[in-house]
Amino acid sequence: MEVLLFGGTAEGRELAQWLLERQIPALVCVATEYGETLLPPEVEAHVGRMDRGEMEALMASRPFTHVVDATHPYAVEVTENIQSAAEAAGLPLLRLVRRSEEGEGCLKAEHMAAAADLLEGLPGNILLTTGSKELDAVARPGLTERCYPRVLPSLDSLGRCLKLGFPPKNIICMQGPFTRELNVALLKQYHIQTLVSKDTGGYGGFQEKAEAAREAGCTLLVVERPRRETGLTLEACKRQLLGEEKA
Repeated sequence: MEVLLFGGTAEGRELAQWLLERQIPALVCVATEYGETLLPPEVEAHVGRMDRGEMEALMASRPFTHVVDATHPYAVEVTENIQSAAEAAGLPLLRLVRRSEEGEGCLKAEHMAAAADLLEGLPGNILLTTGSKELDAVARPGLTERCYPRVLPSLDSLGRCLKLGFPPKNIICMQGPFTRELNVALLKQYHIQTLVSKDTGGYGGFQEKAEAAREAGCTLLVVERPRRETGLTLEACKRQLLGEEKA
């Protein structure tokens, strides 16, 4: 068995560690050098974003027996490319899907542009925990000044925030996971009235953010997932790989 794992998420890193401990050969794909630093040091990594053709070439380059897609639930195009490439390569694909945890009593937006529309009508400071890639929609005059984007501590993320016009004093560069207590402290420190999150599920720290918003008396605005997926939990993915290794 040899696994090609598309990671970049917390559960992807956990699965990479699990494969390493069981001495199952694996190549872990991450988009950035920063993502590589979060992997266990002994893991073999492929760094860089790939299109479908590049994925197909990589799949054909080694005797992989399985492809595992553990990418972010909002990375729709990446998942589609992985599916198409695996099908073309004739390789079985396991899709690791996080359980949705949108919660109750929150505002919901179909996408970031819709979220920005809602935010323009809401008062006070805003904590953005949606990552740096989709901040363009929120970069509007009169809105950026009230926003506190929490992004990864990388030059790419910081540079993107600055280029879009977010005040330097508002940019929070931190690496998770974030506890409920830390989230509450940030909400109080920056006098946040609305917390914006994607429906990232348990591994994405959604519950800790939802609980913190309730404790701090903040409005929680959730950007919904672009589509509903079927797939495997992390534990089910492990069981399937382990079962096939023994077969």
